[in-house]
Amino acid sequence: MADITRVLFVRHIRADASAFVLQYKGNRLVRSGRGLSFWFMPLTASIAELPADDREVSFVVHGRSVDYQDVTVQGVVTYRVLDPETLARRVDFTIDLKDGAYKKQPLEKIALVLSQLSHEHAWGYIATTDVRRILADGHTHIRAAVVAALNEDDGVRDMGIEIVSVRVASVRPTPEVERALEAPARERIQEAADEATFSRRAMAVEKERAIEENALVNKIELARTEERLIAQRGSNAQKEALEKAAAERIGADARADRTRIDAAAQAIAVRDVEGARLASEKSRLEAYEDLPATVMLGLAAQEVASKIKHIDHLNIGGGDLGPMLRELMEAGTRHLETKKKE
Repeated sequence: MADITRVLFVRHIRADASAFVLQYKGNRLVRSGRGLSFWFMPLTASIAELPADDREVSFVVHGRSVDYQDVTVQGVVTYRVLDPETLARRVDFTIDLKDGAYKKQPLEKIALVLSQLSHEHAWGYIATTDVRRILADGHTHIRAAVVAALNEDDGVRDMGIEIVSVRVASVRPTPEVERALEAPARERIQEAADEATFSRRAMAVEKERAIEENALVNKIELARTEERLIAQRGSNAQKEALEKAAAERIGADARADRTRIDAAAQAIAVRDVEGARLASEKSRLEAYEDLPATVMLGLAAQEVASKIKHIDHLNIGGGDLGPMLRELMEAGTRHLETKKKE
């Protein structure tokens, strides 16, 4: 919007660089240009201000596809003023000389024209196409149809504007149709997700099986090692027992040999001692062999007397004492003589 300043009977206008300014005096164009600034007389001047920058017009199309499904299209048409004088003749851009505001609504009129043209040609494409194709590649076809229609329209060209671009923001069916159309795709995605889950689980099971097999192989190997260890321990114990038995047998044989040697030595010693004793007894008996009975009786009495420590009472008859003493003395004399001869 232009900035207008009032000074007494004259006024000054200053337009932005993004606006075309056209000053008329009656039917005659006095000056025109972009971003002008000048003084004018409000009683004789008429000024129009047109946008020099790109302007956007939104459009919304509600149509029904060939398969009777409602579709909503939202888009934006961008245009710019190509010939300000021509557009000023077709659309009233006159501004109020007091505050610089438009007296009418020229921009809304241009937006209505472009929106209606865009709606017409977008609706024509929707009405001849099924909903699946519209949702699949409708953006491209609707845009191409609107661009072609606006560029080829004589009314748009005669207005002195140029279509810069057309953008289709969205093409959407009703929520129910959208959910119905999304269901197969959602099912396929869910199937793919389930397949991935199953594959992951199968892989996990396979890995667990491999781990269990590896653990089982390790257990088998450990069992084999333990078996070899037990066999080696048994072999060592058997060898130790055999060696211990052999050592005990050798010890027993040595003890038996020592016992036999000791027994033989004892037997020899006993035999020698008994032989000497028997020889002594034999000699002694041989010495007593020629002695008379009375002497033997005396010797026996002597032997008995040596064994007896105390005699309380002894009776000896008188008829027997004399001959006994005499024989005893004779025997003693002979015995002494025999010792002397020896």
